[in-house]
Amino acid sequence: MPVTSDISANAAKFQASNIEASTEKLNQMLEKAFETTPKWYEVGAATFRQMILEGKTQFPVPPYLPNAEDATIPSRDPDRDIVVRVYKPDNAKPSKGIFLYLHGGGFVIGTHKEWDTLLESFANSCQLTSIAVGYRLAPEDPFPAGVNDCIDVAEYLVDNGLSTFGIPLRIIAGGSAGGNFAALTTFQLMRSRPHHRLAAVLLNYGAFDLTINMPTAAQGTKPLVINRAILEKYIEAYVPGADIEARRNPLMSPLYEDMQKLARESPFGSLPPALFNCGTADPLLDDSLMMSVKWMASGSEAVTNIYPGAPHMFTAFKGFKVADDAMTATVEFLKGKLGI
Repeated sequence: MPVTSDISANAAKFQASNIEASTEKLNQMLEKAFETTPKWYEVGAATFRQMILEGKTQFPVPPYLPNAEDATIPSRDPDRDIVVRVYKPDNAKPSKGIFLYLHGGGFVIGTHKEWDTLLESFANSCQLTSIAVGYRLAPEDPFPAGVNDCIDVAEYLVDNGLSTFGIPLRIIAGGSAGGNFAALTTFQLMRSRPHHRLAAVLLNYGAFDLTINMPTAAQGTKPLVINRAILEKYIEAYVPGADIEARRNPLMSPLYEDMQKLARESPFGSLPPALFNCGTADPLLDDSLMMSVKWMASGSEAVTNIYPGAPHMFTAFKGFKVADDAMTATVEFLKGKLGI
């Protein structure tokens, strides 16, 4: 009887010959933009944030949709609220739950107002009330300010989602730095609100290990949105002065969380089902590979979708086939977990 592996991978997804021409075109566009765009740490975080809004970076100019609304949610701090962006289904039919989105941006850039199109997509495709969190950013507000804001919003929605929005929190999602926050927020909910079960967690190209010691991160020099040098600048801004050992703190780097213990102590016996999306040209590829295997090793469901040649943040480039394919697969996964 042949010996079989307990873990397997679709090797074809990692082969350069399977990179589509449109993905190559996206990467070429990003490399060119990298050469001509100032870096955030050269011009300052505040200036770079404004440049994004003016279309002066490699990121798409964020559209503001009229059906998106601003709101606030109380924080743990007296007299301070957390700003959020809310998008409800356009068909006016009852929402099936709350989709909580934690945006990316290296813990330094991005706002809750830049994701209206994404909020609209999930609101209408999955019949959800989509909410993006305007968490505090480094370097003005380093660790743990941003993740605390995300946790505060999630805990508030678990406790008050029905009274405030008429629906419960069903999904937590995040990309890049937001993927880090989404994992940490999910783990905190399992501790503080153990009887609340999320339908799913969506973790796109997350920064799960802030040591930057995973091989793809350590060796990532190609300038496709991020590389090792840019990761180092982001993380130093977020956890200033923290050495490698300090960055292994599971409250900073969720990869170091004891997921088996969390699952074992949960009344549900597992972590929530998770979908990991990442491209093979992303320096954070190994973060997703290792995180998803640890998720599965806890006895929990994890689906890992790998996109040949896709760069970091590829799902933000709507209209490119690789981004559209990922969106289609993500919606299918979430609908399955929502039972719709």
